[in-house]
Amino acid sequence: MEDPMYSLQDVIRCDLCETPVPPKHCDICHIHLCEDCVGKHLSDESKDHYIVPFNLRGITPKCTKHSTKVCTELCTACNIPVCLLCVAFNEREQHEIEDILTWFEYKRERMQEDLQNLENYIYPRYQEAATNIPVQRADVNKRSQKLTTALDKQGEALHTEIDTIIQGMKSDIDDMDAQHIAALDQQEVAINHTITEITQIILDLKRLLDTSDVCLVSEYTSRTEEFRSFPAWFHVTLPTFTPQEINREQIHQQIGSLSELVITFLLDEPRILTDIQTECRYLNSVSCLSDSELWTCGGFIDNILRLYNLQGELLRSVRTKSGYESWDIAVTRSGDLVYTDYRDSSINLVSGTQIQTLITLRGWTPLNLCSTSSGDLLVFMTSDDGEQTKVMRYSGSTEKQSIQWDDQGNPLYSSGDYTKYLSENRNSDICVADYDAGAVVVVSAAGKLRFRYTGPPSTPRKSFRPVGITTDSRANILTSDCYNHRIHIIDQDGHFLRFIHNCGVQDPWGLCVDSRDNLFVAEYFTRKVKKLQYYK
Repeated sequence: MEDPMYSLQDVIRCDLCETPVPPKHCDICHIHLCEDCVGKHLSDESKDHYIVPFNLRGITPKCTKHSTKVCTELCTACNIPVCLLCVAFNEREQHEIEDILTWFEYKRERMQEDLQNLENYIYPRYQEAATNIPVQRADVNKRSQKLTTALDKQGEALHTEIDTIIQGMKSDIDDMDAQHIAALDQQEVAINHTITEITQIILDLKRLLDTSDVCLVSEYTSRTEEFRSFPAWFHVTLPTFTPQEINREQIHQQIGSLSELVITFLLDEPRILTDIQTECRYLNSVSCLSDSELWTCGGFIDNILRLYNLQGELLRSVRTKSGYESWDIAVTRSGDLVYTDYRDSSINLVSGTQIQTLITLRGWTPLNLCSTSSGDLLVFMTSDDGEQTKVMRYSGSTEKQSIQWDDQGNPLYSSGDYTKYLSENRNSDICVADYDAGAVVVVSAAGKLRFRYTGPPSTPRKSFRPVGITTDSRANILTSDCYNHRIHIIDQDGHFLRFIHNCGVQDPWGLCVDSRDNLFVAEYFTRKVKKLQYYK
């Protein structure tokens, strides 16, 4: 329905000067006022006044205790409107009293912000997540079919191999049968030949026994002994088959292994598992040597790199080669420690008791670094004049890649020499916490910009200043928001998941995770390393 204030037939006017469309209203006197007449109206001190915007007229209810008064205040603890007499008599002296209009406007602003966040950001994300459930459900079937196909293929390969082996053994039986038959044939020929000879000899002997010819009888020579040895005699050891007992474990090993389904959830309330007090001066960085040992690096003329165990025992101290403080540290795949020395523009390797300078830059200063899954080093650096910044990839001391500009030729990262931690994600993305830009900048392995995360939608841009950064086994990105005493968790595509806060973390700076996705947080001012569990 159209507001009568703006109706052409009945225009609302100031009750004092007839100015049309007055913007104000006295909620006690129930009169409309233009801006010029507000002061005149308030000058009448014979009674109370309460000026409100015209569209909020009627906001002040009658006081339930003082019937002649209206409630211009609100007890925010009890959420009850109160009048000035209630306030004057201190009937709610232990409670917080706010001007009802100011509080109303404040709450409306908060509600408007919530509405915008819910409509523009939160609800669409839930809708997107709900839409993705059927897709993920279909992916389950696709993944299951893929696994089943792989198993069938492996089964067919094993069946083929078994059939080949069985067929080979059958061929061996056929070959042995052929050899045996050939031997029997040879023996048969020899025996038949001998039988023919013996038959002839028997006939000859019968004729000689019937003759009286002395000469023929005298020429006779016996061959009986010759035939006593059986001709072509052989011994046959017949083949046998001894079946092997079927070993299911060995067969399982031959087929392969199927990993388990693991479903984990982010904890609503992360837990601090370990609290380590270090000797660093302002704790900058932490890097896991193992699940039970970690290197630390301090700032402000702290030139000692320290190795601690989870019991807080100092296991080893290493003084930097130049004697200046290190800007950042990282542990390589081989378990060695690398650190940047921004004073002499060098990147150094600590191996055993030796410190080797890997790289010395010219015109550039190395700041932060990380070790990649392939064994490369990613180094964030700034030009000596502070005008340019970039990420360089090194294999040993050899430059492999430079990441500096987006596709439009604009700088990917802000200029200046402030902290810019970086980390490689499981999908090979390179994630940089750009403090000066108030953003996490994520590029692909090829250096193409994927997204910038500037905090949840409701976060004022200037309040987000990311410092440390790390990634976990789920490809989630964690970045420390030092001045707000919290850690942001976002997924690999830049969607905000949740905060780690209200769990005793103060001024979080450097971050790293161990092989079990426990998070290690370096607290800058307390100089503590805290180990947190944030998955269940």
